[in-house]
Amino acid sequence: MMAKLAAIQMVSGANVAANLQQAARLVAEAAENGAGLVVLPENFALFGSQDIAGLAAAEASDTAIQQFLSGLAKRHQIIVVGGTIPTPAPDGRVFATCFVFAANGDYLGSYRKIHLFDAEVGDSQGRYRESDTYAPGDRVTVLDTELGKLGIAVCYDLRFPELFRAMLDLNVDIIALPSAFTRSTGWAHWLPLLRARAIENQCIVVAANQGGIHDAKRQTSGGSVIVDCWGRVLAEAGLGECTVIAPYDAGEQLAVRKRMPVAQHRRL
Repeated sequence: MMAKLAAIQMVSGANVAANLQQAARLVAEAAENGAGLVVLPENFALFGSQDIAGLAAAEASDTAIQQFLSGLAKRHQIIVVGGTIPTPAPDGRVFATCFVFAANGDYLGSYRKIHLFDAEVGDSQGRYRESDTYAPGDRVTVLDTELGKLGIAVCYDLRFPELFRAMLDLNVDIIALPSAFTRSTGWAHWLPLLRARAIENQCIVVAANQGGIHDAKRQTSGGSVIVDCWGRVLAEAGLGECTVIAPYDAGEQLAVRKRMPVAQHRRL
């Protein structure tokens, strides 16, 4: 089976309506170029605002952004991996939740970001404490889709290979990775980590990143990319908003796994 996959790179800001307009335009562009699955970046609907809890509360009551994502999927007849949006957590924080919709607009499932970015990286913001605002998810997600089994991870999750091994245990074929990597960490580690996850697990990775200047303190690294099961970079962005599209050959990926059955050779 052959298909085209797309990573959507955005430079989201604090205006939800403007961000959704940007997302709709870029998803339409990807669909017009033949993409059957598109991945939006982390925080695509709201970035750089303190009103994350407010958006989470609004989404819990009217599901407006989920309906927006479902509408995109149905309108363009594509699978939509909806980046992340905040949803309420029981302890008063929010989850970074990725909603996935089928080509007919039906809800397929969701993933809550497990690993939270609490780090000091030496950029203009300096110290990041995601856990002050976000609660961690606790469930590995691999969804059945018409293109194969789709695993979801988000941004900082990329640094934890055991999560991707758990996806492999669930027979993952495609990994979607919505992200908002900081510029300093992204330019150093983003692509090497993505290539490693693709090679280790012998599956294609579609990584959609934020890519620009969001406010005086926050810059993201761009470089949205699609990496195949051999670790080859099939398509890659620089900075700025754009779509990145590449072919996915499920038959070739299966052949690679048969020629080098890494999963069967595991000992630990």
